[in-house]
Amino acid sequence: MSGVPASPRTRLIIGGQKSGKSRQAELLAREWLSAGGDHRAILIATGQACDEEMAARIARHRRERAARAPGLQTVEEPWRLAEKITELSRPGTLMVVDCLTLWLVNQLMPVEAEAGISAEECEARMTDLADAVAGAAGPVILISNEIGLGVIPLGRDVRAYVDALGLLNQRLAAVCEQVTLMSAGLPLVLKGGR
Repeated sequence: MSGVPASPRTRLIIGGQKSGKSRQAELLAREWLSAGGDHRAILIATGQACDEEMAARIARHRRERAARAPGLQTVEEPWRLAEKITELSRPGTLMVVDCLTLWLVNQLMPVEAEAGISAEECEARMTDLADAVAGAAGPVILISNEIGLGVIPLGRDVRAYVDALGLLNQRLAAVCEQVTLMSAGLPLVLKGGR
């Protein structure tokens, strides 16, 4: 044994908008792919191009991702994330989920429906997601925003969303081997340091 600790199998990367979360995950994916062998990497994208600005943002992310992590394949799954993780998980396949924040928006405030799922159904889907991550055969990197650091938002629906995201982040932090907080492009390991 070399004495070098093994990479964490499951990671949660949290931080504010433009904190460097996606870039950090892409660098980890590039490192995984460069190890060679039968290594594959898949990004599960949860965002939807619901307007022109979001479509442009998604296109920019694709270009940047292709430059930073060539070979990182993209699969879109805005709703059935637990099922997709279970379906794609293999020992030699790294999965990057970008991001939990938008996945939760899709659950609670879907564009195509008048209302999102109930609090009970949301809780069940969070449990399913945590179980899928914990049971994944290969490595998983989850990306999520930390949005609960500011003032309490106005509006019941927004407060409920902020609460739900905080609970989702806590639940996934509990099952992940490593949790990293990104700020100003710098990683601060909160759990499972290395």
